[in-house]
Amino acid sequence: MANSIEAELREEFDRWERGEAAVFQVLPYFLLAVSTLVTLLQPTWGVPVHVPTIVGLTVATTLWLLWFHTLHPEWHDNGPLMGVYYAGLTALAAVLVWNTPWFAFFAFAGYPQAFVYLKGRWRYVGVAATAMVSAVAYMGGVDTVTVDATLEWLAISLVSVLIAGTLFYFAELTDQRNHRQKRALVELHEANVKLEAALEENAGLHAQLLAQAREAGMLDERQRMAREIHDTLAQGLAGILAQLQAAEQGLNEAPTPRRHVTNAMDLARESLTEARRTVHAVEPAMLAEARLPDAIGDVAKRWAEVNHIDAVLTTTGDARPLHADVEVTLLRTAQEALTNVAKHARANRVGLTLSYMADVVTLDVRDDGVGFEPNTKRVNGATNGGFGLAGMRQRVRRLAGRLVIESEPGAGTAISATVPAIPAGEVD
Repeated sequence: MANSIEAELREEFDRWERGEAAVFQVLPYFLLAVSTLVTLLQPTWGVPVHVPTIVGLTVATTLWLLWFHTLHPEWHDNGPLMGVYYAGLTALAAVLVWNTPWFAFFAFAGYPQAFVYLKGRWRYVGVAATAMVSAVAYMGGVDTVTVDATLEWLAISLVSVLIAGTLFYFAELTDQRNHRQKRALVELHEANVKLEAALEENAGLHAQLLAQAREAGMLDERQRMAREIHDTLAQGLAGILAQLQAAEQGLNEAPTPRRHVTNAMDLARESLTEARRTVHAVEPAMLAEARLPDAIGDVAKRWAEVNHIDAVLTTTGDARPLHADVEVTLLRTAQEALTNVAKHARANRVGLTLSYMADVVTLDVRDDGVGFEPNTKRVNGATNGGFGLAGMRQRVRRLAGRLVIESEPGAGTAISATVPAIPAGEVD
C-alpha cells in the first residue's frame, strides 16, 4: 500500500516537472517568434521597420538562447556564468524593445529565466531589469520616454517590479514546498527500503525462531518421555526385580515366594498400563480416576504394603482440582521420592505432606533413613543426584516451580517440590 502511494506521488511529481521543463524550454523561442512575426508585419500597417536589423537581432538572440539555455544544461548550476547569460539576454531584449515595443512579448521571458538561473537576491535584480525594459514597451517605445515622461516610466517600472517581485516571492515559497515534498518522498522511499529490509530480516529471524522452537519442543518432548518412562516403567521394573529377588531368597518358605510373585505380577500389570498411557500421552491412570490427594495416598499406601515401610500422607489447605500438568508433576515427584527411599534410605517411616496454598501447592516427602550428602559427586560427575532427582527437577522447573533437597548422613532426607497452583481448565 505504502509503495503504491509513493509510486503514484513520484509519478505525479515527475509528470509535473516534465511539463514545467518543456514549457520553460520552449517559452522564450515562442515569445521571440511571436514578437518577430508581429514586428515584420508592421509595414503592412504602414509602420516602417528596419528588417535587416530586426532579423539580425533575432538571430543573435536565438543563438544566445541556444548556446546557454538549450545546448549546455550542465552550465545551469553555475551562478556567475548564468548571471552573464542573463545580463546578455536582458541587453538583447532592451535593444529589441528599443527598435519596436512589440518585443515586450519576448521581454516577458526574462521573468522565468531570472527565477531559474539567478540565485538569492540576484533574482529580484533580474526582475527589476526586466520590468524596466518592459515598461518602455508598455509606454509605446523608446520615442515616448522623454524627459517629461521619465516619472511615468519610473512609476510603471516600480509597479511592474512590485507585481513581479510579489509573484516571485510566492513562486519561491511554492518551489521550496515542492523541494520539501520531493525530499519527503526520497526519505519515504528510503524508509520503505529500510522497512522492507527489516521485514525480510524479521522473516528470517522468525523462521529461525520457529526452527529453534521446534527443536526445543522436540527436546522437551524427549525429556518428558524420558521422565515418564523412568517414573513408570523403570520404577515398575525395579519393583518387580525387588519382589523376584525377595522370592528367590525365600524359596524355602512356602508362603513368602507366592506373596512376592503376586506383588511382582501386580507391578507388571501396572507398568504395562502406564506404558500404554505414556505412549498415548494421557494423564496417569490414578489421576484419571481420583483427585490428587487420593492418588498420592493410594501410591503411598501400596508402596508401604510392598516395601513394609510406614508411609503417611497429610493434606493441608483447600484441596482443589489443579491443572493436569501440576497434578502429574506432584504425583510423579511422590512416586520418584518413594522409589528413592526404597532403594537407598533404609528408612522405617516416611511422611508426605501435600499443602494447598493460595498461589502455590507444595509436596514434602521426609524419611528417617540413612540420608546422604547432596553435594557429593556421583560416578558420572554430577552433584545433583541421579536421573530420578534430575527428572524431578526438570518436571518442577518446567512449571516454573522449585525443588529443594535437604539431607545429611544419618539424619534422613527431605524433598520439597513447590509449583504454581494453576486451576484446572486454565489455558497454558
